Amino acid sequence: MAPPPIEATLDGRELVSAPVLPIPRYLEQVYWWAYVHPNAVHLFEREWLVNLILFGNYGRLRDAALAELGETVHGRTLQVACVYGNLTPKLRQRLGDEARLDVVDVLPIQLANLAKKMPPDKRVALLQGDSSSLAFADASYDQVLLFFLLHEQPAHVRRATLAEAMRVVKPGGRIVIVDYHRPHALHPLRQLMTGVFRKLEPYAMDLWDNEVEAFMPRRVKPASITKQTYYGGLYQKLVLIR
Repeated sequence: MAPPPIEATLDGRELVSAPVLPIPRYLEQVYWWAYVHPNAVHLFEREWLVNLILFGNYGRLRDAALAELGETVHGRTLQVACVYGNLTPKLRQRLGDEARLDVVDVLPIQLANLAKKMPPDKRVALLQGDSSSLAFADASYDQVLLFFLLHEQPAHVRRATLAEAMRVVKPGGRIVIVDYHRPHALHPLRQLMTGVFRKLEPYAMDLWDNEVEAFMPRRVKPASITKQTYYGGLYQKLVLIR
């Protein structure tokens, strides 16, 4: 069983300074420059830079994900992993009075960064936890959001993350995934992105070579999957109904 998550509600802002969970080795080795080191947070937490990295598509992809969660978000929503930019603050603004938003991330530095971007709100909790071993009960969330997370994970972690998302979402609930996708053969950025992935994001090519469904647990199949691609196929949005 996974250890209980560290929790901090936004009205208390009592983020724990020392992690109870170890930082995954792949994050320390591959993504220290983007998420783990304090200088990374200082550098990448800039709206214009996030949009530049996504070639001007951040707002479009953010809004596409939020639209799937609803104009007014009800029930319990789980966001798996913190996100640079204003995705989570905008999601918070959509919460109904009775709604609950939990954001789980394995890195305390990312949770602390997100807390700085959010006003006090008893409906929102920040939790330290591992996406591949969530410390939540089965069928405890109405919807789950994974925004540009899967391409950063080795295949075995990605499989476990998707299995956990399927486990914690209620029957009839939805999982919204936004991430990279294989672009069209003549896409002008195809060669550039191939080089970027090979140099900086070695697990991302998995989402060019395979559909996300290839990493889903075989024992539990979604009732339905809808897919939409953006920007010449470089990005995708999936909506899985449990």
